[in-house]
Amino acid sequence: MVSTSSIGRKLVMSISGVFLVLFLLFHSLMNLVVIISPESYNAICGFLGANWYALAGTAVLAGGFAVHILMATWLTWQNRRARGSNRYAVTGQQDSVSWASKNMFVLGLVVVGFLALHFYNFWYKMQFVELTGIGNHELAADGAYWVTQLFSQWYYCLIYIIWIVALWFHLTHSVWSALQTLGLSNTKWLTRIKVIGNIGATIVCLLFVSVPVYFLITNLFL
Repeated sequence: MVSTSSIGRKLVMSISGVFLVLFLLFHSLMNLVVIISPESYNAICGFLGANWYALAGTAVLAGGFAVHILMATWLTWQNRRARGSNRYAVTGQQDSVSWASKNMFVLGLVVVGFLALHFYNFWYKMQFVELTGIGNHELAADGAYWVTQLFSQWYYCLIYIIWIVALWFHLTHSVWSALQTLGLSNTKWLTRIKVIGNIGATIVCLLFVSVPVYFLITNLFL
């Protein structure tokens, strides 16, 4: 039987996951603005600078990521320990499980690894600079400048696209899995929430991928 503590951890991971998906949707929409209007993108960056509400939001977001990662790590370890020596056995049930479901933890590590790089390239050079005064203060709120500098490098665009592919696989499973954990698990809704999860994940990832694709086309062909 599944312990109540395991169910509780899955519930916490699902709630934190839904919260992070909403943030990713906001972030992907914000990224799209840099293509349409760099000035508007900088205005958003200025609004999300070193002020109390932005700092509070950053703290909540960091907490959400930490909780999600810790719960995912704990549940992965718990599942591996429960399976023991049978974890490599191939059964009909395992064959029916999606590739993303089998590799959620690895996909999550890819996503987290890129987020660390992303934090260095943007948060560290922007909000951190405004907070501490260490670094180029004049460019701290010029997010469009940093985006242009980074995506002028084809290999960074490629890394970004690889991250988006990993994110898509992660989201296509995690969104409907989270909704299922939160109660939408009956036969009538199961297929529907899978479709909703796939559509939502695809929309978010298409918004994200529009930025590197735009700069690749601009730098290589225009």
